[in-house]
Amino acid sequence: MTYRIFVDGQEGTTGLRIHEMLARRSDVEVLRIAADKRKDAGERARLLNAADIAFLCLPDAAAREAAALVGNPGTCVIDASTAHRTQPGWAYGLPELAPGQRDRLRDAKRIANPGCHATAFVLLMRPLVDAGLVPADALISATSITGYSGGGKKMIEQYEAGGDPLLQAPRPYGLTLAHKHLPEMVAHTGLAQAPVFMPVVSSFYKGLAVSVPLHLGQLKPGTTAAQLQQALAEHYAGERFVRVMPLSDPGTLETGFFDVQACNDSNRCDLFVFGNERQVLLLSRLDNLGKGASGAAVQAMNLHLGLDEGLGL
Repeated sequence: MTYRIFVDGQEGTTGLRIHEMLARRSDVEVLRIAADKRKDAGERARLLNAADIAFLCLPDAAAREAAALVGNPGTCVIDASTAHRTQPGWAYGLPELAPGQRDRLRDAKRIANPGCHATAFVLLMRPLVDAGLVPADALISATSITGYSGGGKKMIEQYEAGGDPLLQAPRPYGLTLAHKHLPEMVAHTGLAQAPVFMPVVSSFYKGLAVSVPLHLGQLKPGTTAAQLQQALAEHYAGERFVRVMPLSDPGTLETGFFDVQACNDSNRCDLFVFGNERQVLLLSRLDNLGKGASGAAVQAMNLHLGLDEGLGL
């Protein structure tokens, strides 16, 4: 069977990557819009409703408008924007989230693709909250370092033009404490309060790592670093795209440095627990353009269509 796919916003970073993934497949027909009709609501509506899967790779407001154009009950909309990630009626596109999530994605006609920082944070924290090891009311902080491709075309152009010394050093942002991924980071972990979250963009193209420091005294009494690692390993047992690394991973400690880019060009997320008797450092890494964006969208598409989740990834 051939599935009809339309990417609304096909020229953006996520849209282009989805097209690259689909170009390798013989089971899809990609519907394309003429360059002079990209802002034609009638033509966009026609293609959106002609598709089995419609990817929205648009700014939030435009994604809401595009979703409203879809009246065909057979069209599954997968929105890569922030617009619908905590909205009722939209399934969160993270199959590994919790038991039953894959069934929700198979049945849903509206799927919200997770944010890149949020994916790394949620995959790290949700099992620990569910297991009762991290209290839901815990006061959490998190830092995320990411490559500049996460900023989209304009930021990519700035970094690749070169010559600006300000871009040679890591740049923390989100300093208003209102990063757009925070609502989903709360809603899909079970935490009662948003973490104090500081993202940092740096001068490499792609790759992302979220770190969460914890004092064991904050957690369920008696909790150890080994129990945290075991809870993650049990939750993700059998998952092909989430890899839980050994406690205080010897390979990482051998070099003494954490490789933020080790999951690049994959749809994989790696989870780490480093600790001693008093403190732990949780780390999660992924390709911000893979499991953090386009790869996750294609994985959700495959799952919804009843195909092998890893097809084309």
